[in-house]
Amino acid sequence: MPYYTYLIVSKINKKLISYVGYTVDIDKRIKKHNASKGAKFTRGKEWILIYKKKYQTKSLAMRNEYLLKKNYKLRKKIKDEYLKS
Repeated sequence: MPYYTYLIVSKINKKLISYVGYTVDIDKRIKKHNASKGAKFTRGKEWILIYKKKYQTKSLAMRNEYLLKKNYKLRKKIKDEYLKS
């Protein structure tokens, strides 16, 4: 069963905020975030998926979720690429 690490963004007061997570079903998870049924931080905001990466194991997805959460330079690079498109 594949797992995904993902990065979603939302624009709040002209600032792009981001959230990183992992899941099995990426579409269902984004719908939950947008329905205010995801993580507490994501409630009440409109989220857009800008990055996802597939992994074969849960432990790999969780490890890479942690790395992406802590690596603000990489998150900024991904957000900047999104803004260019």
